[in-house]
Amino acid sequence: MPTLDINYTELPISPEQLRLQALAWANTFPLAAYYYDHAIPYPHQGFKHVLAVSGAASLDFNSENPFQSLRQQLKSEQMLCGYLAYDLKNYIEKLDSYNHDGLGFPSIVFFVPEIILYFNEVSITIEYSDDYTEDILETILATQAATAAKPKGLAMQQRVSKNQYVAQVEKVRQHIQEGDVYELNYCMEFFAEDVTIEPLPLYLALSEASPTPFSGYLKFNDNYLLCASPERFLKKEGSTIVSQPIKGTIKRGATAKEDEQLRLQLRNDEKELAENMMIVDLVRNDLSRSCATGTVKVEEMFGTYGFRQVWQMISTITGTIKPDKDLVDVLLGAFPMGSMTGAPKISAMKLIEELETTKRGLYSGAFGYITPTQDCDFNVVIRSIQYNASKQYLNFMVGSAITYDSDPEREYEECLLKAQAMMNVLMSKE
Repeated sequence: MPTLDINYTELPISPEQLRLQALAWANTFPLAAYYYDHAIPYPHQGFKHVLAVSGAASLDFNSENPFQSLRQQLKSEQMLCGYLAYDLKNYIEKLDSYNHDGLGFPSIVFFVPEIILYFNEVSITIEYSDDYTEDILETILATQAATAAKPKGLAMQQRVSKNQYVAQVEKVRQHIQEGDVYELNYCMEFFAEDVTIEPLPLYLALSEASPTPFSGYLKFNDNYLLCASPERFLKKEGSTIVSQPIKGTIKRGATAKEDEQLRLQLRNDEKELAENMMIVDLVRNDLSRSCATGTVKVEEMFGTYGFRQVWQMISTITGTIKPDKDLVDVLLGAFPMGSMTGAPKISAMKLIEELETTKRGLYSGAFGYITPTQDCDFNVVIRSIQYNASKQYLNFMVGSAITYDSDPEREYEECLLKAQAMMNVLMSKE
């Protein structure tokens, strides 16, 4: 692909203004994917700052074997942008998904970008296909910048009442007592019907309210993902694989002293440590399927990282891929992220289908990109708003890890804490 490299000092606008104008320009395409780390320090770094668009169609995937289809697509050695929905689990294990699905998103979406913008520290690099000319930058500079805006008068509904939630958590605890699972991530849906919103301004409002290292925006025709995820599912760089499960959440403090007290409270909470340890073991096992013997390591255990609304406990697991394995093998072994299922993984996923009321779809799946050399970076789709414009249906989901020691009231409050930024931008009174 032809390439342009322009230093920011050569431009008549600031890098931030360029970012906002480029997003508005990208939003005119049927397919657009944006990845942004908000310059937040993070082990192994967050997303690269990339904006990719296409005026063509998204790729076709064989409904019988989407992972084999993906393997075929990767042979083209082109960049792919898109997602893997949680319900692809049904193609990896003998599982089903029959719960209510108001969004109707496909289980896998990827497209080959025709134009890619790389926002570097001192310059912007533009790659473009032969169908486009060098006036891309001029078009962006002539585009009015996108601005953050919140919808007015949106009424969010809760699919599961507090009483129902508490009852379901008690059922999970019963299953744990009976030895069916050790831990299960139970989630619930907040939704709005018959709504019309402007997705890009809402994404910018969400990003302002909750900047995260795995933030993203995806438009595929009438479907949108507005993502404020703090969690990495999987990064592949050369032969190195990195996975960073989050397990452990506590609110931020009003003062520096209270904030540090809360961080230490999270770091020393035996229940949270036990949850994190279980998922670390699960992820180590998942990576071991495609990594060389003896290479899977826990690089950091129980790290505490601060975000706008919450402290999170994050562990980092790395491994070296076997020479006879490829990226699809890694995905097949590790998807979906263990932090969103529980352990043992297959038993947990079966119970999730039985106990939850909403088909997860893209929620708790993975959004990211794959390079022409089969490196990749995928987040875990959490703290994210999804919108189907043709169905006028919007939702987000939140959940928490349930163990036998879980207090249902406390777990419910944790779910509301995770929902806070999304609720604030969706139900703004401004």
